[in-house]
Amino acid sequence: MEAVLTADIINSREVSPEIWLPILKKELNAIGEEYTTWEMYRGDSVQIITTPTHALDCAVVLKSTVKQIPNLDIRIAIGIGAITYRSDKISASNGLAFIHSGEAFDRLGKNTLAIKTPWEDFDEVISIMLDLATLTMNDWKPAMAEIFKKQWEKPEAKQIEIAKELNKKQSNVSYSLKKSGYEEILNAITYYRREIEKLCCS
Repeated sequence: MEAVLTADIINSREVSPEIWLPILKKELNAIGEEYTTWEMYRGDSVQIITTPTHALDCAVVLKSTVKQIPNLDIRIAIGIGAITYRSDKISASNGLAFIHSGEAFDRLGKNTLAIKTPWEDFDEVISIMLDLATLTMNDWKPAMAEIFKKQWEKPEAKQIEIAKELNKKQSNVSYSLKKSGYEEILNAITYYRREIEKLCCS
């Protein structure tokens, strides 16, 4: 089992790619190598291959990265399944993970995060959780996204340390983490990781 993320940048034409593209590519390079792990197409779309366990982490990291840029957002669809043909380029690979990712992306509509797996009961539960989570994530301001991502990258760091690193007041960090739904989103991801690991190993 593997995971495929299909994503595109919302409002990409309203912001110069010179602003957002280097930031996005830096994050993608941290995930893995271009073409074998991720590939951009149509200028503002990307596909990523990762493990099912890390798929939602990857989506949230991308969301918190893109939302730091004013007026931008990202739509992401996660597909879980087998990859039956793996090429040197993601665009030439195939399998159920790609099909599920494409189907989830096609039904996104006004939503910005969706998932499709081989397990319908799991999809029903996690989709409700993701819909609730994106109600909060879609409203992240750039500063909130920045603080969320920094705390995400350093989960053991205290708020005073995050504040110092970002040159912000601790009260601002505390407010932003609460307003961004940090604990609630973390709980949802912990649930996702645990359940998807059970399903993939069963």
